[in-house]
Amino acid sequence: MIIVWTIGAFISGALMFSYWLGRLARKNLKTVGDGNPGALNLWKAAGYRLGIAGVLLDFIKGYLIILLAVHVGGVSGYGLIPVALAPIFGHAFSPFLRGKGGKAIAVTFGIWSGLTQFEVSLALAVILAVMLGGMKVINKWKPISSEVDGQQVVIGMLLMGVYLYVRDAAAVHMWIWVGNTLLIMFKHQKELAAWLRKRKKEQEGTLP
Repeated sequence: MIIVWTIGAFISGALMFSYWLGRLARKNLKTVGDGNPGALNLWKAAGYRLGIAGVLLDFIKGYLIILLAVHVGGVSGYGLIPVALAPIFGHAFSPFLRGKGGKAIAVTFGIWSGLTQFEVSLALAVILAVMLGGMKVINKWKPISSEVDGQQVVIGMLLMGVYLYVRDAAAVHMWIWVGNTLLIMFKHQKELAAWLRKRKKEQEGTLP
């Protein structure tokens, strides 16, 4: 049954609601911003109303499948690992977009809301909000680049791991976090590469 739930969770995650809403609005999200077919680019391309709808739908497809798997399917223990990770991978590598997909941020909030009754997703939201506020102050409220946004998401996921460790989270949750974080890092590899190049240039600039 775990295999069935994992496949169902993958298909649920693979439903690219934001991309499809963009197409209904005659917007191709692949040509907007960084080309990510997710809710943020939908917001940029078609306005906040469709953007909010995209966020909610991407959240629900992660949240609802976890609730169903746990409360209807009776999935528990280490069986939760593939089921919880499947929506994230489905969104990131959607077969509906020929293996392309989004960066899996909203669906990440969804699965952690389902796993921890919103506790960990709320902690992640606070972490990201504090980081965003701090960056806004540092940049004197100027617009923040997509590269910086991506870097903050990765750092936020790492800090979420610290939160889980401090909270003495179950081993199952720690393994889900590992898989989730590695995927987020992979989907933000361009932003991370840009950060590494910047650090390298700064170091080279300090050499005699």
